Amino acid sequence: MSAIDRYILGEWMKAFCLALGATLGLLVLEDLYDDLPDLLEDGANWAEVVRYYVFLTPSFLPAVIPISLMVSILFSLGNHHRNNEITAMRACGMSLWRISRTICLAGLVLAVGLFALNGKLVPQSIEAARIIRENLDYTFALEEEKRDADEVGVVRNLTFFNHKEGRMWFINRFSEYTYRGYGIAVSVFDDHGVEITRLMANEGYFDGENWVFLQGRETSFSVADGEPVRSLKFDEKAVAGFREKPRLMIALEKKPKDLSLFELREILDKLGGGADPRVNAYAVRYNGILANPFSVLIVVGLAVPFAATGVRVNPLIGVSKSIGLFFFYFLFATICTMMGEREVLSPLVAAWSPNAVMVICALYLYRRAV
Repeated sequence: MSAIDRYILGEWMKAFCLALGATLGLLVLEDLYDDLPDLLEDGANWAEVVRYYVFLTPSFLPAVIPISLMVSILFSLGNHHRNNEITAMRACGMSLWRISRTICLAGLVLAVGLFALNGKLVPQSIEAARIIRENLDYTFALEEEKRDADEVGVVRNLTFFNHKEGRMWFINRFSEYTYRGYGIAVSVFDDHGVEITRLMANEGYFDGENWVFLQGRETSFSVADGEPVRSLKFDEKAVAGFREKPRLMIALEKKPKDLSLFELREILDKLGGGADPRVNAYAVRYNGILANPFSVLIVVGLAVPFAATGVRVNPLIGVSKSIGLFFFYFLFATICTMMGEREVLSPLVAAWSPNAVMVICALYLYRRAV
């Protein structure tokens, strides 16, 4: 690495660290403003608040890194241009790639790092922070509101269709605190969609491997005419093969943006081949997370040409144009997401179209700048 490469990389890294710290700090402060009163009201002490934000903060990184990268590139390269340093380098025969290659390679490293974060740390961060918050809510409900344990964290009318294994679940009332369901009905279908078994129980719970049902009845149906052929009552019945996790069922009651990559993948694995209308939103979100790291490379492709050449007339021209294009990227991504959720576009197309369009724009701008 030459002295110029080290100089440009060093100046960019200073700006990036400052932008990353400031943006991350603003997001944490905003979340503190919104959620801290609720956390304290639920009885959280300061150690629990700190622990909650230690787990929550990494989940902000996928949104913070591209913005911080854009700001840092615009600032550092724009500063070089205002000081006529880039003009001097170009006069010495250096191409735009030669000048910005360390920043481009740093962007590639950040994209790989963000892909790794999205694959492991960020999902764990989201789940851990949510568990802390839910436990505080449960403790407050039990100790302060004096509610019964079975009434804490209740999800009503929980439905789940496991298309892969042909089981339709309906749970009248499920407690996330005790992990017990009440008023359970499970219909089992054959490969042709014909109901062959129906299991109904007053109560049930997941023992970690299979479901155990209490006080219920199992009814078998004729495949030919759908009439019941046998009905057996039971006090307790553990059904081998009923491995649907309550956590997965409850995940379908939450917004896609509140779920981790692991939870989205599990939902799509169980429901991806079926006709559940809710699946599309989760598929779009899942593919969007996978596409997110490439936004870092798009930022580099947009910011470098504008920062290096757009300040000749006015320092704000390059900044405003690149920010405008980046805003268009997020607006276009939002529109594609909505179209994907409404099944106008496939989840894959909805997630990757904004990246494809902006890559074309970035290549065009880079070619003009060269």
